[in-house]
Amino acid sequence: MSQRRRPDSPELRRLRERIDALDRRIVGLLNERAELAGAVGEEKSKLGRPIRDAGREREVLLRVSMANAGPTPQADLLAVYRRLIAIARTLEARERERLRRDEPEPPDRAEPPSA
Repeated sequence: MSQRRRPDSPELRRLRERIDALDRRIVGLLNERAELAGAVGEEKSKLGRPIRDAGREREVLLRVSMANAGPTPQADLLAVYRRLIAIARTLEARERERLRRDEPEPPDRAEPPSA
């Protein structure tokens, strides 16, 4: 026997619409964060710094944890941010690899012209 789904109340529809709108904003903010992380990666590359900066990652996690007033459990929020950081590192590594592949060889390593 299948149960019939009861129709949504106007309040439930309104709340879900607010969540949908918030999700769209969150996606925009996540992409904005990824773009900024990419710019940070470019600067780190120019400065000869490695992709991973464990000290900075700890700072970000500490700041996020201090900003969390709930109801999201701390462990869950930190898991989300650890994933965001991992994504940023992956994007940075891909960009560095792309730039390395596209970069012309220095003159002393280039093959001599053929006669």
